[in-house]
Order: sequence, then structure tokens, then C-alpha cells
Amino acid sequence: MLSLFIILPLAITVIVNILPKKMVYPLIGAVVGMVALVQMAAVFLPVSQPLEIMRSLGELVRWDLAVDSLTLVMLLSIGVVVAVTVLAGTQLIKDKEQYFQFANLVLLTLTGMNGVVLVRDIFSLYVFLEITGVASFILIALQKDSDGLEGAFKYILFSAVATIFMLSAIGIFIMSAGGTSFGAIQAALQASSGNIMVLLAIAAFMTGLFMKSGLMPFHGWVPDAYEGAPAPVSVMLAGVVTKAVGVYTLLRVVYSVIGFTPQVKMILMGFGVISIVLGALAALGQTNLKRLLAYSSISQVGYIVLSFGCGTALGFAGALFHMFNHALFKSLLFVNSASIEKATGLKDMERMGGLGSKMPLTGLSAGIGALSTAGIPPFSGFWSKLVIVVALWQAGLPVYAVIAVLASVLTLAYMLMFQRKVFWGKTLEGFQQVREAGFGLMVPTIVLALAIVGLGIGFPLLFNTFMLPVDRLW
Repeated sequence: MLSLFIILPLAITVIVNILPKKMVYPLIGAVVGMVALVQMAAVFLPVSQPLEIMRSLGELVRWDLAVDSLTLVMLLSIGVVVAVTVLAGTQLIKDKEQYFQFANLVLLTLTGMNGVVLVRDIFSLYVFLEITGVASFILIALQKDSDGLEGAFKYILFSAVATIFMLSAIGIFIMSAGGTSFGAIQAALQASSGNIMVLLAIAAFMTGLFMKSGLMPFHGWVPDAYEGAPAPVSVMLAGVVTKAVGVYTLLRVVYSVIGFTPQVKMILMGFGVISIVLGALAALGQTNLKRLLAYSSISQVGYIVLSFGCGTALGFAGALFHMFNHALFKSLLFVNSASIEKATGLKDMERMGGLGSKMPLTGLSAGIGALSTAGIPPFSGFWSKLVIVVALWQAGLPVYAVIAVLASVLTLAYMLMFQRKVFWGKTLEGFQQVREAGFGLMVPTIVLALAIVGLGIGFPLLFNTFMLPVDRLW
């Protein structure tokens, strides 16, 4: 069954391009959405069942596949965000040919991301990272406008440098291990831990993943890519693509290959704190809504890496939960941004004002997303940030815990700034005819907002049953 997470979207991509376009055009969005929904449902199957089916299918296609808590959370996040992306695309991309291309690229991105989170050998991991990256480049530049082309170019540039670092490291790993599996490479690295070439390879590989994650100071592509991409593409990039190709891969490789050495912990926590603080400060200075959300994403990714870097089971659980929460609240905020841009034609918050009375559902849901991002109860983001702070404190890292709390105050500040500039006050002249966006944006808005509230209220059950069987990992 695990192989089907990869094979199914790839096979559908081939099929829809063989069938007559007149037949496919009206159905392509529903087909992609159904694949995403099936993936979300499959995550909740008993773990033993997909593991048994995986053994035979995995041997058939020669992939070393496996599933654990981290994999399940990522597969669920991918399914949720892809469903939201395709639905938003129906509202925002009216040209049938362009929407067909968009849906095809989303399927390829889904294939790549699923492969990234399921494979357990270093070379296959690299291949699926590149599939995801190439599809993402094209999606960013889909509308062929100057902003999209600039964002895609910067993404390509940073990704190419990251690829050089990672391929060089993979070559050294394989020479050291004589194989490509995570287990073989981990054993070889442990046996030659003092080797200068191995240490350089580890540093190079982590640097490449920092670039793909958008961590500071390797974040240069993030604001331009998120701003320049078409609105539904921004939802997917911020919600899950960066997490799959960067953050998840960093967590997986550190846990399954490199190991938690004191040096690795120090590096992870150092870059995590830098991203948290500088990302929040940069967001405070933005007037473009999508750039504000981009810097906010950089800051929130820092929380995930910081929590994971403390090297405890509770820290891992906090990182896992916050990664899932980020997929929800950042997808919601980018859907809100798409609704605002569609209604007003603007991204500049300085030219907005009083939209709350004209777009009450968008304003309310944006408030929920903003408060969850800042870690305000009872929303889901509060619980994941609380777990992160407690994990840092219990790990004997009180300074990091205090920084995490204070940075949440900065997060609240720029999120309130966003609310004030866009939704509060009197409606500005020229916005009298503004209305809520259509079905394709309102449905994901409502679903994501309800999920954030529901997870916040039902946190203890979720944490104990789904987010924290970390004993299977730790």
C-alpha cells in the first residue's frame, strides 16, 4: 500500500494526459482532490496493515519504504494541503488549459513529496526531492509574470546550490557505507565519526537542507517565491512543500542517518533560534501581506528545528505537532491572503482597511489563523508551542525556552498589525463593493479554521493517540 502513495498520483498524471482533454478538463480538479482525500483516509488505517502490504509492493518496485509517526503526520499534512490547493485553484485559475497544467504539476509534486517521506535510502530520497523541486519551480512561474519568474529563478538558484552540497555529501556517504540505505550509512558514519571527510559531508548535507527549509540565513528565496507564486501555489509551498523537502528531510536524516551528536544539537538549535527571532523581526517590517506570511513561515520553521534539536522525545513530539499545526494555520492564512487579493486586487496592506465588515468570514478565520500562529489558547498552535517550551525547559535549556516565548510576543505583534491594517476600522473608499470570495476559497477557509479550533480543544486526545506514539521512534 505504501508504494501506492507514490504510484497512484504518478499513474493518474500519465492517464489524464493520454485521455481527450475535453473529457479531462471538467474532472481534473475533482480527481486530484479525490487522490488527496484518499491519502488522508489511508493515514488512519492500522499501522500493521500498510506495513504488511508494503513488504510485497516495496520489493516489487525496489524501494525501501517504511512508515512511522513522523511519516504518518507528513502524509496527512500533504493530503490536507494538496486538497486545499486544488480547491483554491478552481476559484483562482479560470483558464482551463492553465488549470490542467496546474493540476498535473500538483500531482507530480504530490508524487515527489510522498516519495520523500516514505523512502529509506539516501539516493531515492534525493531523486524525490528533485521531482518535488522541479515541479515547484514550474508552479511558481506558472502565470509567466515577472514576479513569478523572479521567484522561480531564486528558488532554482538556491536549490541548485543546495543540490551541489547534498550530492557531494551523498557521494561521500555511499563511499563510506558501500550502500545507500539509511541503516548502512548510519553504521558507517558511526564507525568513522572522526574522519574529516565524513564531518564535511555531514555539514554539507545539513547546509543543503537548511537552504531547502528556508532557515535563516539561507532564506533568500522564500519571500520572493511565496510572493511571486500564484495564490494557490503559495498555499502549497508554505503549507507543505518547504516542510517536506526541507524540514522533514532534515529531521529524518538527522534521526535516521547522522544521529544526535552534541555538535548537531548545537547547530540545529542555533539555526532554529536565529530563524525564530530574525524571521519575526523581518515580518514586523513588511507591508506586503504575502511577504509577511513568508517571513512568518521562516520563524515558525525555526520553532520546529529548535524543538527537534533539543534531542528529547518531548522535543520531537513538539516539532511533529507544530509541523502539522503549521500546515493548517499557514495554509489558512495564505487562503485568506488569496481571498483578499481576489476581492481587492491588492497585496499591499497599507492600501487596505476596514475589510472585516465586507469579508467577515475571511476576517474571523484570519484571526483564528493569526492567534494560532502566535500560540494563543485555545487554538492548536498554543499547544504545540507549549510542548516546545516545556521540552526545552526539561532538557535544561531555559534560555532557549524564554526566547521561544518572547518570540511568540513578536509573532502576536505582527499578526495584530496584519489584522489592524487589513480588517479593522472603517471601510476605505473604493472597497464598498468588496464581497467574500467564492466557494473554492470559502470551503477550505471554513474547514481549516474548524480544524485549528477542534485540534486546540481536543489536543490531549490527539497528542496521546496520534502525535505521540514517539516510543516507536525514540
